[in-house]
Amino acid sequence: MRLAHLPARVASGLYILNSGLSKRNAPQEVAAGLHGFAMAAYPFLEQVPPAKFVKALSTSEIVLGSTLLVPLVPTRLVALGLGAFSAGLLGLYLRVPGMREAGSLRWTEQGQAIAKDVFLAGIAGTLLADGGGRDRS
Repeated sequence: MRLAHLPARVASGLYILNSGLSKRNAPQEVAAGLHGFAMAAYPFLEQVPPAKFVKALSTSEIVLGSTLLVPLVPTRLVALGLGAFSAGLLGLYLRVPGMREAGSLRWTEQGQAIAKDVFLAGIAGTLLADGGGRDRS
């Protein structure tokens, strides 16, 4: 891992890890809400019970956040995981009605919380573009 990758990995890793931990023991109402929101973008999730969906989401966020924080995990690997994760979030933004102004990529008040996840995609792209080599300094 390059020393220059550390700020991006720590910032995104802590953010995602906290998100996963906060969902770990989500009440049934929260699980149902998150599941319903995700189903609006990804209808195949209808086959997954809400509690199972939130547990899988929480686990994936905890794993991704943790791997971003562990310097021994190659940057290219965590960047690919972060890219896939952010693509899923941006898919929500693009597919769920009410997230964007009609005919535009500009967010609505409801979409702002997800629109900011474009930064995670930018971090993933930067880490991939910069390569996974070691910092020689």
